[in-house]
Amino acid sequence: MSKKSKEPPTAGETPEPRGVSPFQEFERFLEGFFDRGGVPMRYRDHPLWERLSGLEKGVPRVDVIERDGEVVVRAEVPGFEREELEVTVTDRSVTLKGEHREEHKEEKGDYVRSEITTGSFSRTVALPSEIDADKAEARFKNGILELVLPRQNQASRRKVEVK
Repeated sequence: MSKKSKEPPTAGETPEPRGVSPFQEFERFLEGFFDRGGVPMRYRDHPLWERLSGLEKGVPRVDVIERDGEVVVRAEVPGFEREELEVTVTDRSVTLKGEHREEHKEEKGDYVRSEITTGSFSRTVALPSEIDADKAEARFKNGILELVLPRQNQASRRKVEVK
């Protein structure tokens, strides 16, 4: 019989396999659960889940692009209609809101099923420069909301000699 050593393995040796602790099992369970979006499989086909599944943590993904004379903001809002979106612009930020409400009713003989689903998001994005909110334009196509925000008239830049 060999005696088991309690010392850590040296270079070249492989450690003895250990059982998985209940904490590791639970952590693995949670990782698997949230890797699938944190929604139990039985709710995957729900209409609200389909609409919100493209939103990360309940808010749309947003790109802010600076161009000469304007700032462009693009937001992914899959599953929402143009009428369900609200955009508010200030000289230094943009707030995007979306709200969806849907009712389903199914009747078969004595069986009646009625569901109301709702979903909403709100996200405020800071802008890299002041914009002219009065001249802002918004377009929506194929689940992408694009805002074109002209910059405020800025003082012209010039190089200053250091003396």
